Amino acid sequence: MFDWKKPTVQMLGRWQPWHDGHQALFKRCIEKTGQVVIQVRDVQGASGGHDQEDNPFNWDTVCKNIQDGLLDEGFERGVHYEIMLVPNIVNITYGRGVGYAIEEEIFDDTIESISATKIRRKMRDEGDLS
Repeated sequence: MFDWKKPTVQMLGRWQPWHDGHQALFKRCIEKTGQVVIQVRDVQGASGGHDQEDNPFNWDTVCKNIQDGLLDEGFERGVHYEIMLVPNIVNITYGRGVGYAIEEEIFDDTIESISATKIRRKMRDEGDLS
């Protein structure tokens, strides 16, 4: 069963259509953590970004193509992976180096010094978090 709290590899794409390259990528991803979330940018009839205008498959077809392709190799939805609809994401950013290697946004020291670890510690010290 897919465990939403377990470390998971994210695959984001249009999957227009799901193909052997995607299948190979999935197999590498699943080796990392044992489960993958496949995020689908439902861009049928819209631009998926620069040079990504051809998007003939709708959400249902994309999901079916992914499921059929992965089932051919024994991977089951809800066990090894989940599929998630996401907006037409064209850029991925994050605030500080927290384990992602995509594109880091740099802020001033006031923002950069914010730490969720420190915030959680303070909340626990004050009894606001167990």
